[in-house]
Amino acid sequence: MTFYGADADPKRLAFQFARYKHVAKILEGKRRVLEVGCADGMGARIVKQHVEELVAIDADPKSIEEARARASERWPVRFLARDIMAGPLPGFDAVYALDLFEHIADERRLLWSLRGCAPVCVIGTPSLESQAYASEISRREHVNCVTKSGLRERMRRHWSQVFMFGINDETLHTGHDAMTHYLLALAVA
Repeated sequence: MTFYGADADPKRLAFQFARYKHVAKILEGKRRVLEVGCADGMGARIVKQHVEELVAIDADPKSIEEARARASERWPVRFLARDIMAGPLPGFDAVYALDLFEHIADERRLLWSLRGCAPVCVIGTPSLESQAYASEISRREHVNCVTKSGLRERMRRHWSQVFMFGINDETLHTGHDAMTHYLLALAVA
């Protein structure tokens, strides 16, 4: 996915990697972290720079094969083919999922599974409002886009504290919520 993106729209990589950098700084110092929906695993290296141990999963075995083939000894990440919808993987200090929520129709099961993994969770997803500018493919594949308040409400069902942020390109957005392209939610039990 990363190498396809580099060819199709290179500037988009800056946006994607910025999301990982935000997560890395939020989770800095955590001992054991789980990434859900890692695709080819390139973004995981950014987070691994800031956490002790990182396990990354994806439901697509081909993505995991690609991640393992391109794995870095310098930034070791354990890649597993595993569908989070099958249930939680407990025992982590924190869990994060970037660009996954919008692809999952059964959000209750997804959030329940993520909560079962760790007491701290970070979710990143395009906002509902951004879909007016999304490509046809994105609009077709994004079956669960929500507003900032909608994501907060859904996450509060599973975590006691939810802090919401917006990101436009590489920058945190503090303006009008409907003008936020990408949502970043930090939840704590």
